[in-house]
Amino acid sequence: MSTMQTELIIVSEYCQKCHIEPSFIEMLEEGGLINVRTEAGKHYLLVSELPNVERYSRMYYDLSINMEGIDAIHHMLERMDDMRREITSLRKQLLLFREREIEEADW
Repeated sequence: MSTMQTELIIVSEYCQKCHIEPSFIEMLEEGGLINVRTEAGKHYLLVSELPNVERYSRMYYDLSINMEGIDAIHHMLERMDDMRREITSLRKQLLLFREREIEEADW
């Protein structure tokens, strides 16, 4: 099995297996929420995109959230991840600052 076969999934087969419309995948791609690769006239999903496709699919089909809502949620989740990374970085900086203060106090 080649690397390409393990990293790519044919969109039409995925949609059929998961009972979603191919137009939904197109809307996600047009909205910039996922990347679809086209090779030899076939559309492929990257395996790394599957968690996002599944999340957006649940929002759209199970929760009846429209594409605009999915886009807004996507941006809020990205912002939350950015904030988590910033908080982690600030905590590390604070820890280093406190350690230096303790070292200086021992002198």
